[in-house]
Amino acid sequence: MSNNEKETKKKVETAPEATEKKKTGMKSLKYGSMSAIIIAIVVAIVVVVNIMAIEMEKRNPMKIDLTKDKRYDISEETIEVLGKLERDVDILVTMPKSDFEVLAENQSAYMSYQLQMMNQYYGTNYNETIEVPYDMIPVILEKYEMYSRKGDGKGNVNVKYVDLSIDPDAVTKYQSNYDGGEIASNSIVIASGDNVRVIPTADIVSMLAVDEAAMQNNTFSLVFAGESRITSDIMNVVDTNIIDVAIIKTANGQDIYRTDDADIVTAIENELLSKNGYSCTSVDIIKDELDTEKYDMVLIPMPQNDFTEDGIKKLQDFLYNDEMYGKNMVFIPCYTNINSPNLDEFLADWSIKIENALIGDPKNYMGDYPGILLSVSDDESVGELPNKSLPIIAPFSREISVLGKNNQNVVTEVLKSSQTSGILQRLDEEENTDTLAGARNVAVISKRERAEQLDIYTSRVMAFGSSMMFYNEYMVQTGTYNNANVILNMLNIANGKEVSAVIPEKALQQNYIAPTSGESRAIKIIIVVIAAGIAITGLVVLLRRKNR
Repeated sequence: MSNNEKETKKKVETAPEATEKKKTGMKSLKYGSMSAIIIAIVVAIVVVVNIMAIEMEKRNPMKIDLTKDKRYDISEETIEVLGKLERDVDILVTMPKSDFEVLAENQSAYMSYQLQMMNQYYGTNYNETIEVPYDMIPVILEKYEMYSRKGDGKGNVNVKYVDLSIDPDAVTKYQSNYDGGEIASNSIVIASGDNVRVIPTADIVSMLAVDEAAMQNNTFSLVFAGESRITSDIMNVVDTNIIDVAIIKTANGQDIYRTDDADIVTAIENELLSKNGYSCTSVDIIKDELDTEKYDMVLIPMPQNDFTEDGIKKLQDFLYNDEMYGKNMVFIPCYTNINSPNLDEFLADWSIKIENALIGDPKNYMGDYPGILLSVSDDESVGELPNKSLPIIAPFSREISVLGKNNQNVVTEVLKSSQTSGILQRLDEEENTDTLAGARNVAVISKRERAEQLDIYTSRVMAFGSSMMFYNEYMVQTGTYNNANVILNMLNIANGKEVSAVIPEKALQQNYIAPTSGESRAIKIIIVVIAAGIAITGLVVLLRRKNR
């Protein structure tokens, strides 16, 4: 066989083998390319998911709240405020974030020691291991940023922490617009535009306080007032309709109210007015003028003595306002004062009479208090309430009668006692002959108007029969009582302010399961490690399939 024949036979014999090798090569190339593509897709997905997770972490800080009391959540009222911000709000914390953890540790140790001493000396049985979680404040502030960006408003909340010992100039731009003294370390500055409010160190510490009501039931718990304070200050710095209130506290230097009523006056000023867009100034009815250019509303809290004729003229001139009206007044009687002819005549001119009789309801006693439950008789004066089912409490309320003396006035009966209530006690020497049960007025609004072309100018006198309905416990426990929301709505509607709910304080339980700040960081790391492990496992499986 010639060489050419041998070569031809070799080619014919090896052709199938070459074809098979070619097919195998093509198959390897095909599956190898597919594996590479799948690996690239998986890597791309992992990268995208990580980028999305980082962005979501920025927008929605991950906090795992395992507490029964949901202490790391914020209320629906605050979320609503943040969602409607039309202006940016800066929150500058003049202390490192880690200092809140130090404060929590120190206060927890201090309060635990106090309870230990209390148990030892008074025989009480309170839990001596107490946690005072100030480290929840930075978490709450993160929620403020998050929900402000989720809302429909144009404004956002921006939180920043600074150490003034390192960066003392951080407060310079806020200091120029703040007239409350020097902005110090360990404070929280809340600002929008030229409006600045500062929460000092003492107020930060008092954001967590003992729940006095729970203590009366031999139960120890804490109340967190931080959200209420911070949200209120945010509302105030963005509010363009601040109402200036003159609170008549003194007459020729002497308090007009009884010493026992001082706490109620403080609650009205701090818990009701100052927190909700009202700027309060203490005035003396004898020494000071009720400047209509300066004040929008006057508050007369529980006068134990009559006003002078000059003082009454100041009230009349304020409401009359040179025929322009547009002013409001709130009058709360002292439940023991029955001899004020000048004030009685002034109120009668507005068709209002404070009766010398206390209302009581045998079905609604509150311990030793003749507490009565009120109902809203005029929805327009009260507006929308967050929870209409909550009670309105009015202990020691005097009955208010509506007079027909002055036809210029339009009097609206706003709050009434229950149908089962009656006159509990006469405050004068007259015999109580009114024994019939029935609803009686506890709050009324008398208004006087003047029309000029298309404009209507209105002044109002709002009278509340019970000073105790302004008691601090009924004002701050907005999840239990409707007092604060009802009264605030009445004032807001009368003064042309937007109706808004009072921000509730939060009761904290002591028995809970919650991660500390360090544990929260560990949980984040674990979650990231698990995600990375899943991605790596997927890659390994794909590579092994490729090499088979």
